Amino acid sequence: MEDVLERRRKRLRYRSWHRGTRETDLIFGRFADAHLGAMSAEQLDRYAALLENSDPDLYNWIAGRAPVPTAFDHDVMKLLKSFKVHEARS
Repeated sequence: MEDVLERRRKRLRYRSWHRGTRETDLIFGRFADAHLGAMSAEQLDRYAALLENSDPDLYNWIAGRAPVPTAFDHDVMKLLKSFKVHEARS
Protein backbone atom coordinates (compact mmCIF):
# COMPACT_ATOMS: atom_id res chain seq x y z
CA MET A 1 0.00 0.00 0.00
CA GLU A 2 2.81 2.42 0.84
CA ASP A 3 4.36 1.94 -2.62
CA VAL A 4 1.03 2.88 -4.21
CA LEU A 5 0.81 6.05 -2.10
CA GLU A 6 4.40 6.96 -2.86
CA ARG A 7 3.87 6.59 -6.62
CA ARG A 8 0.74 8.70 -6.32
CA ARG A 9 2.63 11.38 -4.42
CA LYS A 10 5.29 11.45 -7.15
CA ARG A 11 2.65 11.88 -9.86
CA LEU A 12 0.92 14.64 -7.90
CA ARG A 13 4.25 16.36 -7.25
CA TYR A 14 4.98 16.30 -10.99
CA ARG A 15 1.51 17.69 -11.81
CA SER A 16 2.03 20.39 -9.19
CA TRP A 17 5.29 21.58 -10.73
CA HIS A 18 3.94 21.45 -14.30
CA ARG A 19 0.67 23.38 -14.11
CA GLY A 20 1.11 25.69 -17.07
CA THR A 21 1.72 29.07 -15.49
CA ARG A 22 4.88 29.90 -13.58
CA GLU A 23 2.98 31.37 -10.63
CA THR A 24 0.91 28.27 -10.00
CA ASP A 25 3.92 26.03 -10.67
CA LEU A 26 5.74 27.77 -7.83
CA ILE A 27 2.80 27.76 -5.44
CA PHE A 28 1.66 24.20 -6.05
CA GLY A 29 5.13 22.74 -6.60
CA ARG A 30 6.51 24.10 -3.35
CA PHE A 31 3.32 23.16 -1.52
CA ALA A 32 3.60 19.61 -2.86
CA ASP A 33 7.25 19.36 -1.83
CA ALA A 34 6.38 20.54 1.67
CA HIS A 35 3.12 18.65 2.33
CA LEU A 36 2.42 15.66 0.10
CA GLY A 37 4.62 13.34 2.15
CA ALA A 38 2.41 13.74 5.20
CA MET A 39 -0.96 13.57 3.44
CA SER A 40 -3.32 10.64 3.87
CA ALA A 41 -4.85 8.84 0.89
CA GLU A 42 -8.06 10.83 1.39
CA GLN A 43 -6.17 14.13 1.43
CA LEU A 44 -4.33 13.10 -1.72
CA ASP A 45 -7.74 12.51 -3.33
CA ARG A 46 -8.85 16.02 -2.39
CA TYR A 47 -5.58 17.52 -3.61
CA ALA A 48 -5.83 15.66 -6.93
CA ALA A 49 -9.38 17.00 -7.37
CA LEU A 50 -8.10 20.54 -6.77
CA LEU A 51 -5.49 20.10 -9.50
CA GLU A 52 -8.27 19.39 -12.00
CA ASN A 53 -9.28 23.07 -11.85
CA SER A 54 -7.87 25.82 -14.04
CA ASP A 55 -4.86 27.84 -12.92
CA PRO A 56 -6.80 31.13 -12.88
CA ASP A 57 -9.53 29.64 -10.67
CA LEU A 58 -7.02 28.10 -8.29
CA TYR A 59 -4.98 31.29 -8.06
CA ASN A 60 -8.06 33.40 -7.40
CA TRP A 61 -9.26 31.03 -4.65
CA ILE A 62 -5.86 30.95 -2.96
CA ALA A 63 -5.38 34.71 -3.24
CA GLY A 64 -8.86 35.37 -1.86
CA ARG A 65 -9.99 37.09 -5.05
CA ALA A 66 -12.89 34.66 -5.48
CA PRO A 67 -14.77 32.49 -3.00
CA VAL A 68 -13.75 28.87 -2.81
CA PRO A 69 -16.59 26.65 -4.05
CA THR A 70 -18.10 24.49 -1.32
CA ALA A 71 -16.85 21.29 -2.95
CA PHE A 72 -13.25 22.50 -2.61
CA ASP A 73 -13.49 24.25 0.76
CA HIS A 74 -11.82 21.51 2.82
CA ASP A 75 -8.74 20.83 4.91
CA VAL A 76 -6.36 20.64 1.94
CA MET A 77 -7.54 23.98 0.54
CA LYS A 78 -7.19 25.57 3.98
CA LEU A 79 -3.65 24.20 4.23
CA LEU A 80 -2.89 25.48 0.74
CA LYS A 81 -4.27 28.94 1.51
CA SER A 82 -2.19 29.17 4.69
CA PHE A 83 0.98 27.96 2.94
CA LYS A 84 3.71 30.57 2.61
CA VAL A 85 5.73 29.96 -0.54
CA HIS A 86 8.73 31.98 0.63
CA GLU A 87 9.03 29.88 3.82
CA ALA A 88 9.36 26.68 1.78
CA ARG A 89 12.62 27.77 0.14
CA SER A 90 14.93 26.83 3.01
